[in-house]
Order: sequence, then C-alpha cells, then structure tokens
Amino acid sequence: MRISVIGCGYLGAVHAASMASLGHEVVGIDVDAEKIEALSNGRAPFYEPDLPELLARGLGSGRLRFSTDIADAAGSLVHFVAVGTPQLKTSGGADLSYVDAAFASLMPHVASGDLVVGKSTVPVGTAARLAKLVEPTGARLAWNPEFLREGYAVKDTVTPDRLVYGIADGQTASVDLLNEVYATAVSADTPVVVTDYATAELVKVAANAFLATKISFINAMAEIAEVTGADVTQLADAIGYDARIGRKFLNAGVGFGGGCLPKDIRAFTARAEELGRGESVAFLKEVDAINLRRRQRAVDVVVEELGGSVFRKKVAVLGLAFKPDSDDVRDSPALDVAVQLHGLGAHVVATDPEAIPNSTRLHPQLSFGTLDEALAGADAVVLLTEWKHYRALDPSSVAAQVTHPLLVDGRNALDADAWRAAGWTYRGLGRR
Repeated sequence: MRISVIGCGYLGAVHAASMASLGHEVVGIDVDAEKIEALSNGRAPFYEPDLPELLARGLGSGRLRFSTDIADAAGSLVHFVAVGTPQLKTSGGADLSYVDAAFASLMPHVASGDLVVGKSTVPVGTAARLAKLVEPTGARLAWNPEFLREGYAVKDTVTPDRLVYGIADGQTASVDLLNEVYATAVSADTPVVVTDYATAELVKVAANAFLATKISFINAMAEIAEVTGADVTQLADAIGYDARIGRKFLNAGVGFGGGCLPKDIRAFTARAEELGRGESVAFLKEVDAINLRRRQRAVDVVVEELGGSVFRKKVAVLGLAFKPDSDDVRDSPALDVAVQLHGLGAHVVATDPEAIPNSTRLHPQLSFGTLDEALAGADAVVLLTEWKHYRALDPSSVAAQVTHPLLVDGRNALDADAWRAAGWTYRGLGRR
C-alpha cells in the first residue's frame, strides 16, 4: 500500500519509518527542509531508540522516502496527518493552526476513495469539522489516535497495545483499509476499537488525563508523607498490590513533563470549558498545580540541605530530559529545577546523555558538561532524570569526586540505604 505521512516531527517520523518496516511504500512530508534532509540521510532529528536503524532499513529498501513537496502525497491511498498541536501562548488551549494548514495543503492532492487519517492529538469536535473539508474530494476521514511512549515509540507503533479507529457512520470501508495498514498488529489479535470521531478524540486525552492524575495523586501523597514521617515509596508499593490500582505511574518525584501530558490536560480543560462542562475536569487544574509544586519542592530540599542558601554552591544536576531514553526537554521538570537553582545563585553544572544540545538552545545561561565534570567538587548532587547509568552509579566512587556527599534524589530511583552506607546524606521526595 502507498502511504503518505504529513508532518515528520516526533510522531510522523516514527510512524513513517514504522509503516515502511511493515512493508508499505511510504513518503514522509514536512515543510522543514533541514529536517527532511536529515531524515533522507537516515539521521533522526531527535533521539529515539531503534529509530535510526528503522530509517536505514526503510531508505535502503526503497520503501521509505522524504520530501518537502506536498504534491508527492498524490497517489497514496492512505494519508496520515501527524503534525503537532502545541499549547497556545495566550491560553491553555491547543494550537490547531498546524493541523488546519496540513489538511488545507493536502486536500488538492487527495483522490476519491482515499482515506485521510488524523493522528494528531486534538480537542474533541475537530475531526467532525475537518471531515467537512475532506468530503468534497470524495475521500473519507478517520481518526486514529497515537499512544506512543517516548523511548518506546517504535515498539508502540509496530506492536501497539490497542488500535482505535474513529469513523463516520457507515464507513466500514475505512475500517477495512486501516486493518490492512495495521495487518501485522491485527493478525496478532491486537484489540481494535471502532468508534465515532468524538470518542476517538477523547480516548487520547482521557488516557493522558488519567495518567497525569495518577502521577499527581502519588505526589500529593508525597506531600503528606513529608510532614508525617511516612515513606511514599513504601506507600506506593503497598497500594500498588491492589489490582484495581496497580503500581505503574505511582512513582513520586519531580513530576511529569514532555510534549504530551502537560499541554494535553490543559487543552482538555480549555475545551471542556468551551463546551460548558469545565466543572467535569476542574480537578485537572489541581493535577497540574501539584505537578508544578513538586519541581519547587526539589529546589527547596536542595536549599534546605545546603544551609538555607545555594549561592555560589556547586550543584551537579544529573538529567535534563523529561524522561530517560529521550532528548525531549519540552516542559521538563529536570531542566526547570536546574534553571531555578541557577536563578538562586548556584553554580549549576548539568549533564545528560542526550539532552544537552536541546537544553543549551533553550537555556544557554546554564553550564553543561560530562558526568565527571558535573560531579567534580560538587556541594550537592541532584538526580532529576533516572537514566539507567545514573541508577547504576557506585556511591563510594561518586563520593570521592564531590566536595560534600549530599544527594537529592528527585526521582526516588536510587537505593537510599546503599548511598547512606557510603557516607551520603540522602534526601528523596516524600521519603524518610
């Protein structure tokens, strides 16, 4: 099958390469010439495990190519639209200008019988509006939300845990076509949910809202634990044994970030208010507030442990990306904490295996270096992104590099007993 993917950012590039790996003939299209040149040469413009290998195989087989010309979408039977929906600068709502521009530019190149598939995360009601734009071409519209986890995006695309198809009434041909696109997953008995446009749009934002709520819930418990002497990690273990609750996403720390959860819950809140149902998701404002408070709490703990001031103290920040196995620093709690400490006069030296270039572009006022450069002579070490090799650090070896063995574990990812036994003052968030 010939497929076009409009938008080659994080979602689109992964989707294009993954579709080619499934045997489809794919063209990825984007207006950013620099991005297209990099992808055409097999270079991913962002860090994602397994993607470079997938690009190389797709380009080498001839099944995958990239272009800046939207006319190259013509002749494809299925057109995926995978552009971003960032938060508006003036409000919490979603900026749909990229989605609208993508659809407007694609329509002249769509033929009767084609299927246009939205993958972008959009406010409920968007698909119904765009369907009216697609209808005059004789093509059909489906909405197929993505559920990618950064660091696992290739796996989540090739072997998804579920597929959701939002279609108009009676468009069973759209289901058949999508089942053909995802034949590998369908043949592996991946659950397929066929529903209407509005439900498909809500599935994505509802999933992200639930995950964000779960994270903020355990961080709220961390706030209580800190004033009662309880241990939030043991609390999470205990309630996580309940199958109705589960242990995943119950890791207290500096909270969530990235390009999805923060902006999606804000956009969901804004859309609910537009629909006159703001009270239904009013709790998401507190979810957001709790999340932001945890960043400040990490800063406060560092200040407390350094005697009330970080002025001219060297602080080693381990991690800048919002999560491990990613170079994404959008709304990153780690980068935010580093910036706040710098603003208080600390000499911050931050390190990250992948996210230093992106962090430098956003905050050139910070100092960046290798792990050894960050640790050398540090008055405090702050773990903010739980990369595997940070979790594997030997506390005795690290103690020999710093001036003061003080560790603030912003992810509660380390063995507190092991670090304390090596002479460290260990502070977790919500832990004794």
